[in-house]
Amino acid sequence: MKHSYMKSMVVACLATLSFIGFNATATAATNYKVVKGDSLWKLGKRYSVTIDDIKKLNNRQGDMIYIGETLAIPSKTKVLAAETTEPSTAAPAHTAKPEPKPEAQPAEQETPAVSISASEKDLLARLVEAEAKGESYEGKVGVATVVLNRVDSPKFPDTVTGVIKQVVGKAYAFSPVQNGSINKPASEDSKKAVEQALTRKDRLDNSIYFYNPKTATDNWIRSRAVIKTIDHHVFAK
Repeated sequence: MKHSYMKSMVVACLATLSFIGFNATATAATNYKVVKGDSLWKLGKRYSVTIDDIKKLNNRQGDMIYIGETLAIPSKTKVLAAETTEPSTAAPAHTAKPEPKPEAQPAEQETPAVSISASEKDLLARLVEAEAKGESYEGKVGVATVVLNRVDSPKFPDTVTGVIKQVVGKAYAFSPVQNGSINKPASEDSKKAVEQALTRKDRLDNSIYFYNPKTATDNWIRSRAVIKTIDHHVFAK
């Protein structure tokens, strides 16, 4: 009698342990954070479980998963979970696509408001170089602007060549034409300054004169209304 009772107790204990062990196997899970490109099919293949196993453990009806969410994966086999630092987003994991990087757009060149010939551009650039050598880029643009303002003014010739080679009294209006320094080639800065002046964005309030107050000997030029001083030059009208 006692032997039969002990046998029954052993059988009952084994059954209980088997049941506990089965449930532990069935409910043990690995937490996994969803990353781009994941799907239930891929996760099932990675962890050797079925899609239904994952859905049941996470109380899911559909197959949609989302980047950043944490899923419980049944641990029927020991598989290392992939680590991720992806930020959470509402986009479905298996449909998310990386956004293409915008292509760098080339800088647009400003369209000149005034059109002059290539030879006149070169002549103007050489005058700018001679008159404003050693001055800042802004100063070079200012000299080119005065010449263009003169072309627009009824007081002066109506071409760049006419303005630069104008004779006033017994001398040329610009000293570089008089002493021949205008014949030297222009620097790249002087050429760019001419292009900038041709856009006519800043006309220096229609200034038609510029001079160096330290070297100017004509008192009449000093009587003109001063618009702006750039480096060593005073711009006036």
